Amino acid sequence: MTKENSAKGVHSFDANIGGHLVNFINRNTSTYPTEIGSGPFDLVPVVDQKDLMINAAKLNAKQEYDRIMESVVVLQRQAQNIIDRLNLTDQVRNAEYSFRLYPGKIYWLVFDLKIQKYRLSILGPNDWSTGAPNNYYYIKAIQWLGDNTWQEITT
Repeated sequence: MTKENSAKGVHSFDANIGGHLVNFINRNTSTYPTEIGSGPFDLVPVVDQKDLMINAAKLNAKQEYDRIMESVVVLQRQAQNIIDRLNLTDQVRNAEYSFRLYPGKIYWLVFDLKIQKYRLSILGPNDWSTGAPNNYYYIKAIQWLGDNTWQEITT
C-alpha cells in the first residue's frame, strides 16, 4: 500500500526506494538527483571518509603531543637548573671565606688542599700577580643571584 504525496508539498512526492516507501523527497532541496535525466553523482564513500577523519585526528593529536613534549623538555631543563643551583648553594654555605659577599659579583669556588675544605675566593686562577696558591684547586666561577642561590658561570 502506497500513499500518494503524503507530505502534500507542491514540489514533493513520495518514492518507493528499494521496496520501501520514502516520504517527501523534495527535488529542489535534495542533494541527490530525484529525476531521470539528472546529472550523475557518486555516493560518498563512508569508509574512506572515516579513514580520513581518523587520520586527521591522529595527525592533530600527534602534533599536540609533540608540542607538549617540547614543553616538558624545557621544564625538565629548568628543574635541573634549579637543582644544580641549590646544590651549589649548599656547597657555598659550607665553604670558608673572610670577606663580605655581594649579589651579582663573581667569585671562585676552590678546594683548599692544605685544610681539606672548600673556600670562596675573590681572585680567579689567572688573577694572582705571583700565581695562584699551590694548595688551591679551582672548581668553578660562581655568582650570587638575587634569590640567594648561587649559579655557575662561564668566564
